[in-house]
Amino acid sequence: MSEGPSVVVLDYGFGNVRSAVRALERVGARVELTADRARASEADGLVVPGVGAFAAVMAGLKAVRGDQIVERRLAGGRPVLGICVGMQVLFDEGDEHGTLTEGLGEWPGIVDRLEAPVVPHMGWDTVEVPEGSVLFDGIADERFYFVHSYAARHFSLGVDEPVGAAFRAPLVTWSDHGGRFVAAVENGPLSATQFHPEKSGDAGARLLENWVRSL
Repeated sequence: MSEGPSVVVLDYGFGNVRSAVRALERVGARVELTADRARASEADGLVVPGVGAFAAVMAGLKAVRGDQIVERRLAGGRPVLGICVGMQVLFDEGDEHGTLTEGLGEWPGIVDRLEAPVVPHMGWDTVEVPEGSVLFDGIADERFYFVHSYAARHFSLGVDEPVGAAFRAPLVTWSDHGGRFVAAVENGPLSATQFHPEKSGDAGARLLENWVRSL
């Protein structure tokens, strides 16, 4: 039996949960798929997967009080990893067909439709990784698997902070499809990827391993 960190994949009805569980197990985590509040709060790491529509994912999260779980974990400095729409809902709001849905509000900004000739953005793509990244240690030049029609195309948190401030600006990784969009964020205990590491082969496995080791 693995003696690695304990990780809960939040089971709220939306997400490629089985592949995420298997991918995390392969890199040494002790993984449980559950919506149990206590277990999700106490695990070394929490993964919030997500596929489909922003509004539906938010409804599913609230149904199992996932919004409260994430908030309480982060208040205590306990790691959370969002994947795909599980990353998108960390922003203030999502705009789907002109309808705005309130997100978890961990980061300012809006998630809206990509402005590209071909949508969805589906397949393997490169990313622009900032210096000091833990998630992308050793894999900054690799490609990752994306499948999405919406993204955060701006990231303002930390941009206007004065030099020398105690606040540590998040590390933001970018990609491009009809324009730049946020591909990943590392912000203290809160990390997220727009792509699917569990579908990204060896590079995705290394990213998950980097995150699990950081726990």
